[in-house]
Amino acid sequence: MLVLASASPARRRLLQQAGLPHRVQVSGVDEEAFAHADARQLVRQLAQAKAEAVAAKLAAELGKAAPTALPSWCGVLGCDSVLVFAGETFGKPRDAEQAAARWRRMSGQWAELHTGHCLTAPQGPPLQAVVTTRVQFAGLDEAAIAAYVATGEPLQCAGGFALEGRGGLLVERIEGCFSNVIGLSLPLLRRWLQDPRFNDR
Repeated sequence: MLVLASASPARRRLLQQAGLPHRVQVSGVDEEAFAHADARQLVRQLAQAKAEAVAAKLAAELGKAAPTALPSWCGVLGCDSVLVFAGETFGKPRDAEQAAARWRRMSGQWAELHTGHCLTAPQGPPLQAVVTTRVQFAGLDEAAIAAYVATGEPLQCAGGFALEGRGGLLVERIEGCFSNVIGLSLPLLRRWLQDPRFNDR
């Protein structure tokens, strides 16, 4: 059983579609309290903070002394994503105006989507990794940008687009892990769940 330390519907759908039993417990971590000049380090820190916050809550509920004492069937997965374009880190746009301004810059260009992953493991340190996928956006005119921003979708997503939604029409090419752009890398998670610590019954 995975515990997803995220309120992201997209991440939950990925786990559901992959047939991975899970439940959701939002971490409550204040993302605004974290800052780092390196986007990869930022998402790594946030993913770890989310996973460890939920693991600590679960341990307390089960009367365990520490999150590493959780039973082998329980792994807490924390994730966080940002888009880096031209050296600038893009999280969720604060409003429609910022979303449109970013899309004018990204139109026809390449960017990198970084997702930090942290999976707490019984009897040992958490598993951690950052997966990077390169994304090329289609060339868009003002009308196309305005129409997409008007849907409200860009305001809900890191980088201002949802690959699994309307934003999928605006992506020209992807290099790397597809599911990583949606919210988490399923190939990475598959490898992690093969760790003996999650299969010790």
